[in-house]
Amino acid sequence: MRLVVCGRVQGVGFRYFTRREGERLGLVGWVKNTPNGDVEIEAEGREDKVERFVEIVRKGPSASRVTDLQIQNM
Repeated sequence: MRLVVCGRVQGVGFRYFTRREGERLGLVGWVKNTPNGDVEIEAEGREDKVERFVEIVRKGPSASRVTDLQIQNM
């Protein structure tokens, strides 16, 4: 699954948060900042774990503010 997270998601530990949560759920993939201020994520694993990951990303860490989450199944 590919996710693009918009909002206050850079400079607030968002990449670290998503990496830690993905590893905790047994997912593989990557996360990176984009030049326009979004965060792009690719995650792969069991469907139920990926769905839980999406819920977690939608909330983000406490210092972040997710205003939009674009989801693309791959």
